[in-house]
Amino acid sequence: MALWFPFLPANRLQRQSGAPEQADAPNVFIEKHRSALRLMAVSRQAVDLGLLPGMTLADARARVPNLNAIDMDRSADSAWLERMADFCDRYTPLVALDGESGVLLDISGCAHLFGGEAAMRDDVQERCTKVGIEVVSAIAATPDTARALARFGGGAIVETGLERDAVTALPVGAIGMSNETALALNRAGLVTIGDLAARPRAPLTARFGTNITTNLSRVLGEEDIAITARRPLPPCTVDRRFGEPIGREEDVLATIEHLIEQAAKMLEKRGQGGTAFEASLFRTDGAVRRLTVETSLPTRKAAPLMRLFQERISTLADPLDPGFGYDLLRLSVTACATFVQPQTSLDSHEQADEEVAALVDTLSTRLGKEAVQRFVSAQTHIPERAAYEVAAKDYPSTSFTHQIDMPDLRWATPDADEPPSRPIHLFQHPQRIEALAQIPDGPPLKFRWRRVLHEVARAEGPERIAPEWWRNDDASLTRDYYRLEDSQGRRFWVFREGLYNQETQHPSWFVHGLFA
Repeated sequence: MALWFPFLPANRLQRQSGAPEQADAPNVFIEKHRSALRLMAVSRQAVDLGLLPGMTLADARARVPNLNAIDMDRSADSAWLERMADFCDRYTPLVALDGESGVLLDISGCAHLFGGEAAMRDDVQERCTKVGIEVVSAIAATPDTARALARFGGGAIVETGLERDAVTALPVGAIGMSNETALALNRAGLVTIGDLAARPRAPLTARFGTNITTNLSRVLGEEDIAITARRPLPPCTVDRRFGEPIGREEDVLATIEHLIEQAAKMLEKRGQGGTAFEASLFRTDGAVRRLTVETSLPTRKAAPLMRLFQERISTLADPLDPGFGYDLLRLSVTACATFVQPQTSLDSHEQADEEVAALVDTLSTRLGKEAVQRFVSAQTHIPERAAYEVAAKDYPSTSFTHQIDMPDLRWATPDADEPPSRPIHLFQHPQRIEALAQIPDGPPLKFRWRRVLHEVARAEGPERIAPEWWRNDDASLTRDYYRLEDSQGRRFWVFREGLYNQETQHPSWFVHGLFA
């Protein structure tokens, strides 16, 4: 199904302002083109008065002196077209934008849900008319045929196999060529698609390129291409339609819970669980509101998901406005993963992990995904690069990590009888110190840090850490780390940077961390 909105800017302006158009002052939308102000779009009333897109503003004013010239706002028109595409999601999840004023819907296997193709088309027309949007629609076996009929044929429903007969009377511009090409074809006596189809394809290709024959084949229904949907098709979708719209938040949440239970049965048959869920609320006036939640672990349980949806609704900057009510609610599971039923151990570690995951999900929903983070170990021996922060939701720290295709993020456990090899507090950047050593390659006897002199009572080391030689941009030197304890019992982790007489003549000293 192809939808064309011939007066999109005018309908948008009237819908947003609520002010009716004056009878003697039609709205036209202008933009500077080729050093002249031209009409880019017009209203229905302007067309009735003889004003058409492409005319100069001076010519239009000569015909209708009281016209209302408005600057073209393409960003607002694009946003409005996106809103109309969201509205079309109620009919099929496969919706694509078609230029600046059209939408394409792949309704294969969906029409019977609305009583057939004619009933679906009538429903689209009726809903758009109620909200003040003029639309021309057409249904055909191929998207190019439907587009040509909607934009140049006034709309129709074409049976499969009759595409050629339906488009032969349309002008050659309906095949989607530029105005210059259409003008050249008209001058050659090719006015309609029927005239073009009767000609041999080879001379047309030689004169105008391969695009003209390709577009002609698609409009005639000889070649079919799939549309590229603006939103990916979710793995699992369930919806609920209402004979009478609902508006209370309690009813909305109850319906979402019922849809989650339906989706859980579908996921259970596949052995999967969902990690991302989206609830779409379709209002009767065409507006669509979407609520998304994510979970750290695959789940099929309704209770934790309902807590997340309630949290999402309570934290909305723009509260839900049902308007005249919602007549369709849809739940989509946008991300799935293999679901493994946890086996509860005697020490209840798995239960504790589930509680932590639930806490992470709640905080991420309330504060934002990037606000809740955790440390992840990295495969490197450089201390300051051995850990980095990531969103906790993306890397759940649970005993089920290996069961859901997540990397092993566990830290190495030190021996119980050994002192810690790394300090509790590690500075983000090592801090330079002044150190005095008995020999160049030995531990320091004393050092000054932050203007305080520390006498070294005990020293252990060195632990040599070489640079990452595979990094082309790494100019760091070899480090020798020491664990030091001063005369006051304070413990430090310091290192000497650079091998004496090999990498540098004057090695530098740094403190990198503090032990408890």
